[in-house]
Amino acid sequence: MPKWLKTYLSGVLMGAADVVPGVSGGTIAFIVGIYDRLIHALSGVNKASIALLFKGDFKGLWRHFDGSFLLVLLLGVATSIFGIASVITSLLASYPVWLWSFFFGLILASAYVLLHEIPSFSRRHFSVMVVGIVVGASLSLLVPTQVDISPLMIFLSGMIAICAMILPGISGSFILLMLGMYGFVMTAIKQLDLMVISIFALGALLGLLSFSKVLNWLLENAKSMTLALLTGIMLGALVKVWPWKQVTAFIEVGSKRLPSEEQLLLPWHMPSFNFVDTMLIPIALMVLGAVLVYGVHYISLQKTNTDTKSS
Repeated sequence: MPKWLKTYLSGVLMGAADVVPGVSGGTIAFIVGIYDRLIHALSGVNKASIALLFKGDFKGLWRHFDGSFLLVLLLGVATSIFGIASVITSLLASYPVWLWSFFFGLILASAYVLLHEIPSFSRRHFSVMVVGIVVGASLSLLVPTQVDISPLMIFLSGMIAICAMILPGISGSFILLMLGMYGFVMTAIKQLDLMVISIFALGALLGLLSFSKVLNWLLENAKSMTLALLTGIMLGALVKVWPWKQVTAFIEVGSKRLPSEEQLLLPWHMPSFNFVDTMLIPIALMVLGAVLVYGVHYISLQKTNTDTKSS
């Protein structure tokens, strides 16, 4: 598969994940093996890039930011958000248990893979991972609020949501839901409201450029502890994607009626329990999600080893 096509498809998967409250595009980026490269490229705003800009060396600036990679990835994300968002939301409405099961398997396996990236796992790593679990679970259990929508709120929502989107385990869509902005932003995207999209994108760009520098520094200087924290956040976020749940309260967000409180259940406690539809198929989808993660990760490792030997 050509490298550009792999990058594009990675963007498509990231965009599809970011549409679903509870699933992170950062998780997908890690699964497909582009996370470090993405964070490094996004954190390229520094003295060197500013110097290249003032010199008018746009070719050098493009290479500095890994521009081809970011452009193809962004095209994939945009394709997914504008083209697949309605499909994902429809599946979520029609087959929620099945879709959440698939994502649960993806995230659980991703956390396992991330954990095995940590050399010499120690008590300190475990302590940091527990902190991450608490943070991830706490965020997942937050109740959505309703805020006054203004240009400033749209801008700040973009900044906050994009930071969550590039963190494995924290869903940008879920943060938007907590802020009471999810329905508004999704409607703006579907209706191509360029004013709202532009303000949101500007906030997202600023948040991306600033937060990615923090993440890049952490990955370069405290990688194992950062991975432990991210693993914990992903495990804590499993509370949000637990497939078997019953909505106990709703909130009106614009024209949409979205769940605000949910009760986690065991499969056989679900209303209208059916062994095949409610338990067998969801478990099969969990396994499929996990197998896909391991498969992609294994292929990435094989390619990395091949490239290392050839160099």
